[in-house]
Amino acid sequence: MIEVRNTETGDLEQVFALFDLSIAYQERNGYPVWKNYDKGAIRRDVENKNQYKIIVDAKTAIVFSVCYTDKVIWRELDKGDSIYLHRIVVNPDFKGQKLFGTILEWAIEHSKQKGLTTIRMDTWAANPTIINYYKNFGFTFIENYTTPNTEALPVHNRNLELTLLEYKLNDRRW
Repeated sequence: MIEVRNTETGDLEQVFALFDLSIAYQERNGYPVWKNYDKGAIRRDVENKNQYKIIVDAKTAIVFSVCYTDKVIWRELDKGDSIYLHRIVVNPDFKGQKLFGTILEWAIEHSKQKGLTTIRMDTWAANPTIINYYKNFGFTFIENYTTPNTEALPVHNRNLELTLLEYKLNDRRW
């Protein structure tokens, strides 16, 4: 059974452990990695009910965060009609199972309920493998963008070369 629900404060230790495992996996495989990820931002996501977990057979498979405005990264493209997916972290036990599809299904339904027209995300511009992975789910390339060094962003999102991706709800179903 697969279920999507909010992460709770009692889950934080496990969430931080998943971030640490993900960073170790990325380093071992030569991918760009989060440096000094911002635990405070993750805590705020949990407290504000903006972080979710995907449970597969009673085990946390993925955690991810959402927001409904992202002016620092998306600038003038942020028109208030999108959900933004952030900090997607996969439990290593579930790698390769394409569970991002569950996030996308949830985000599509959630967006429709809120009257939103697009699902947006960013990822490392230096990782064509992950960019193509998201494109296979129907996301399109918008642009590459280097984030500013500003306190408006979590520490781990500052000064990064990102690829911005978008999924238009009216254009396609995957």
